[in-house]
Amino acid sequence: MKFSGKSEEYFEMCDLHSSLNESGQKEGVLSIIWFEEDDNIIYVDEKRYIVPKDAIISYTWLHKIRIERASKAKCIRFNSQFYCILDHDSEVSCKGILFFGSKHFPIINLEPKDQEVLDSIWKMLSVELQSVDNLQLEMLQMMLKRVLIILTRIYKNQGGYDSIENTQVDIVREFNFLVEQYFREKHTVSEYAQLLNKSPKTLSNLFGKVYHKTPLQLIQERKMLEARRLLRYTDKAISDVAHHIGFKDIQSFSRFFKKHETKTPTDFRMAST
Repeated sequence: MKFSGKSEEYFEMCDLHSSLNESGQKEGVLSIIWFEEDDNIIYVDEKRYIVPKDAIISYTWLHKIRIERASKAKCIRFNSQFYCILDHDSEVSCKGILFFGSKHFPIINLEPKDQEVLDSIWKMLSVELQSVDNLQLEMLQMMLKRVLIILTRIYKNQGGYDSIENTQVDIVREFNFLVEQYFREKHTVSEYAQLLNKSPKTLSNLFGKVYHKTPLQLIQERKMLEARRLLRYTDKAISDVAHHIGFKDIQSFSRFFKKHETKTPTDFRMAST
């Protein structure tokens, strides 16, 4: 079931099945999947995860998702036009911790009380999708926000976010969001520090508390992620891949890629076919 608005708002609810390839999402689409039975196997950017019953994952259009096994699961998808307006609280918005601000790929484990509440909202969303009137968009947005708030609270508790000052979390979240926007053009911590009105040292110290990685590692990992995707899933020439992620020449790109992957771009592509 889908909702399409006059300003390109998009919202969808669907059931997922085994061997579903979740690649090729449209630009700007965010997804939430609730696995309702046990022993699910998914690959996120080719990394394997075993997801238990009553766990939820959230991801952006930037992820490459492949579901190897999922006997029963349900999904919500929406774009930024549907839910990402400026007056939404940043913690549950499209650049909140469920999508851009978490330390790891989010897997949210639900307690029975959480399951009951979320199942009720999920059913209300399904009913509202069948109601076509001028209040439908507002109702769907309101219920989606409830889902995001509940999942954010659960994930913060699971990930220890309550032990970190909110202002620090906000900076980390904003850094991640900026990297998603500018990783092709901006390659140094100083450039992102300037956008955030912070010093590079402040960012490094903050990430030492929040992450097990440095800001520079996160920038480089995002570039590598894009490089792997383009080499694995497209026919772009290696020189075009290098240019796409901000390298001026193929030689510097090849050195960068081999340092992180231990293979040349050519060898990586051949091994992926």
